[in-house]
Amino acid sequence: MGQAIAYAYTLWPRMRNYLKDGRLKIDNNLAENAIRPIALSRKNFLFCGNHEAAENTAVICSLLASCKASQVNPREWLTDITAWLPYYTRDKGKDLKELLPNYWKQRKSEEI
Repeated sequence: MGQAIAYAYTLWPRMRNYLKDGRLKIDNNLAENAIRPIALSRKNFLFCGNHEAAENTAVICSLLASCKASQVNPREWLTDITAWLPYYTRDKGKDLKELLPNYWKQRKSEEI
C-alpha cells in the first residue's frame, strides 16, 4: 500500500495538469466509449477467416466510428464515396483524405 501511495505522490503534479486548461476533461470517457464497440466485438473478430480479413474489418469499424464522430450518416457517406472512389484511384493528384467522413461532410455543406 505504501508503494502505491508513493507512486501516486510522484505522479501528482502531472495528474493535476488538467486543472491548468479548462478544455481538458478529468476522465477519458470519450475514448472509452469510442472503443467500446471494438472491445465488445473482439471475440467475433476471431472468426473473420484470416488476418487480412480481420484488418479489413478493423478498417471498416474505424471508418464507421469516424462517421459517428463526425455526425455523418454512414449509408449516405458510403453511397456517395463509392461513386467517387474510381476517380480518386485513377487521378493521382486527388487525395483520398478528401473522402474521409469529416472532410466529406465539410464538402457536402459547401455544396449546399
